[in-house]
Amino acid sequence: MLTLYPYRFEIFFFSQLAILFGSLFVPADGFENILSPILFQLNLLAGVLLISGKKRLMWFSIVLLMIAGALLGISMMESADQRKIGIVRMIIYFLFHIVITTEIIKQVWRAKQIRDNVIFGVISGYISLGLIGFFICLSIELLHPGSFRGLYAEGATVESTTDRLIYFSFITLLTVGYGDIVPVTSSAEKATILIGLLGQFYLVIITATIIGKYINQSS
Repeated sequence: MLTLYPYRFEIFFFSQLAILFGSLFVPADGFENILSPILFQLNLLAGVLLISGKKRLMWFSIVLLMIAGALLGISMMESADQRKIGIVRMIIYFLFHIVITTEIIKQVWRAKQIRDNVIFGVISGYISLGLIGFFICLSIELLHPGSFRGLYAEGATVESTTDRLIYFSFITLLTVGYGDIVPVTSSAEKATILIGLLGQFYLVIITATIIGKYINQSS
């Protein structure tokens, strides 16, 4: 782990890319039901490496990783209550990404030298915000089905809820807002505002700070 620690941001970044773009190479059903849970497990493992410098956070993440792994095994049983397992796993991933995103921001903020790994850290932090937004939206949809109109695209035979909500979260974070998925409940609307604000705060504060440090470093 000590050998891989200098590359923690890069490893975490590529595990995020696998979650975001894995469905490009795998059919929607196969990705959501089989590959997506495995990729999230790998993302948890990469997160453990990222915070391995802080023992308490590391062990907290290891516990989350073990629980998520056990739930993944249980979910493969035919008698398992998939909805309840999905909710618990969503809570675990949500807590994990809050911890990881906070730690990424701290490590990037405290960086003395702006090198390649710090740039990967900045990008990973932004992607983590999008994933946090996804878990917020997913929790709302699980608790109040139908909170997002257009979640299933017209004319599609199978659309992954996971894929569509990830798409909505990042489109909101990026302030693109195509309007094909629309929040229709109060909680969904508030979540959409929160995701947009988080993205803007991150770009204005964190990115600007890193650019300022890089300019000073170059000078």
